[in-house]
Amino acid sequence: MVMKKKSLLPNLMLCLILIPHSLNPQLSVLPVDVNCSIRGLSVADDNTAWFSGTNGTVGISTDGGKSWTITQLKGFEQNDFRTIYAFNEQEAIVAGTGSPAYILRTEDGGASWKPVYRNDNPLIFIDGADFWDKNNGILYGDPIDGRMLLLTTSDGGRSWKELPAESRPRVSAGEASFAASGTGIRCYGKKRTVMATGGTVSRILISEDRAYTWKALLLPVLQGKETTGAFSVAFFGKKKAVVVGGDYSREDSNRDHVFYTKDAGNHWYAPELSTGGFRECVLYIDKKTVMAIGPGGSDFSSDGGKSWKPLSGEKGFHVITKARTGKLVLAAGNKKIALVLPEKLK
Repeated sequence: MVMKKKSLLPNLMLCLILIPHSLNPQLSVLPVDVNCSIRGLSVADDNTAWFSGTNGTVGISTDGGKSWTITQLKGFEQNDFRTIYAFNEQEAIVAGTGSPAYILRTEDGGASWKPVYRNDNPLIFIDGADFWDKNNGILYGDPIDGRMLLLTTSDGGRSWKELPAESRPRVSAGEASFAASGTGIRCYGKKRTVMATGGTVSRILISEDRAYTWKALLLPVLQGKETTGAFSVAFFGKKKAVVVGGDYSREDSNRDHVFYTKDAGNHWYAPELSTGGFRECVLYIDKKTVMAIGPGGSDFSSDGGKSWKPLSGEKGFHVITKARTGKLVLAAGNKKIALVLPEKLK
C-alpha cells in the first residue's frame, strides 16, 4: 500500500538547521506524527532534501524542509531504507539493509521507483553510499567472505557492479561497519573515498583512486566487540577529520568515542571536553564548526573537534547532513522533531 501526504515541518521528524558562523544552536522540540525511524538523509541544495527510514518510508521536500511528501513504497513495506542519495528534486536512490537487498531509483520525484540492483546473499547488509559527481558513486556493505562489499556506478545509480575481490579491503574477524546514518563512507573530490569500520577492529580505510586500492589507519576509538567502533567519519580537506562512535549498547559511556586528527590520521587526539556519550553521526559545518549527534544526545564544537558543548538535552537523533550546494543542514531521527534556533555565543 502506498501512502502519500503533505506534512508541514511541525509534523515531521526533522530538525532544520541554518547555522551561521559563531553560533550556539539550540533545539526546539515539536510534536511528531510520523511512524518511522529516519536513518538516511540527503540534502541536494537549499530547497531539495530526501529522507529514508523504516517501513519502506521515503520523504521529499522541495521547499527547504517546510513541507514534505511522505511515501511508503509499495512492495517494500518491510524494508529498512538506511541509505539514500538525492541528485535533485526528481532523482534519488535508496537502498535497503538486509537480504534480499535492493537499490531503487526514482526519476519522477518519488512517484515511482525502479529496482536497479538486487542481492539475495543471506550475509548482505548495505551500510551506505556516496557519489564523487552526478554519475560516479560507490555503495558499501558488511564483509562477505572476509572482504567489504563494494559496488560502483558510472551512470548515476542506474546500474551497479561489484568491484573485484582484490579491490575490496580484507577485514579481520568481527570487523564490519554500521548502517547508522550512512556516513561511514564519504566521497571527496574526484577520486577520494574514506570508509570507517567498527566491531572487533576499528579503522579508517582511504582510497585515492575510486576504491581500487586502499590504505588503512588504525583508530583509538573504543573497539573489541560488535557494538563498538567508529560509526561516522568526516574530513575537512585532506588533513582535518573527526570520527565518532563508541558503544551503542552503552549510549552514556564517555570513553574513547570521539577523536580528531590534524595530519590526515597519522595521529588522533581525544578532545579536551568530549560529547555526552556515544555519537552516531558527525558533520563539518565549516572548517571549525563540527556537529555530532546520536540517540543519546547532540553536541557541537567550534574549534574543529578539540572541545564539545551539548547542543540539546533531547535524544533520539540519528543523522545530520548539509546541502551539497547551499547552507541548509537537516537532522533526523526516531520519531523526533526539533527546530534548531541559533543563538550567538556568549
